[in-house]
Amino acid sequence: MENESQSTTENTAEKEKDTFEGIIKSGSIVAKNARESIHCLSIIGQIEGHYLLGDNQKATKYEHIIPLLAAIEESDEIDGLLVVLNTMGGDVEAGLAIAEMIASMKKPTASLVLGGGHSIGVPLAVSAKVSLIVPTATMTIHPVRMTGLVVGVPQTFRYFQHMQERILHFIADHSNADIDRLRELMMKPDEIATDVGSIIDGHEAVEAGIIDRIGGLSDALQALREQIGK
Repeated sequence: MENESQSTTENTAEKEKDTFEGIIKSGSIVAKNARESIHCLSIIGQIEGHYLLGDNQKATKYEHIIPLLAAIEESDEIDGLLVVLNTMGGDVEAGLAIAEMIASMKKPTASLVLGGGHSIGVPLAVSAKVSLIVPTATMTIHPVRMTGLVVGVPQTFRYFQHMQERILHFIADHSNADIDRLRELMMKPDEIATDVGSIIDGHEAVEAGIIDRIGGLSDALQALREQIGK
């Protein structure tokens, strides 16, 4: 009996260690109960693309998230995916790649914006089948930016324009937002100091049709359960 008890304790400790390692490496955890198993994935800080960010910045690495999403989609043990966002944005192509992966999943998905879902975080928020936002959260919609060497030729400006259109169409295709309204928010000149764009709170995001509804953690989990039960 003593050996069995010790073995059980060791197994529990090993599972807890694996859980914490999963949180540290990918910001995710699988929550299981008698009804369903839900994978909770957090997208926080800045989304890291092809270039490494500094050690003092919190980052979500797309090379970790993309294979993880593929594994979630193929797993027989996971019933749904909850994406929790508190992100300042980041690499546009990496963010769009993650958003396209989430949008193409057949499994039940729900997103919850806490704190902020800024910049490329907006497509990530709408990529789930159901999107929610807490009232105090904010979302920033602004034109595409680029760091580093920029060549001042017409091709560069066309690239910016095409990238912005890709983002706008993705948001419009995966939400109830009107694309002309999105362009208006993106190019608003008097909302952000020394910048162009708009900062909207949770209620404004829902009113604009970008996010489906106001809600918190329990509401997001309920939205997943409703999908799983279909």
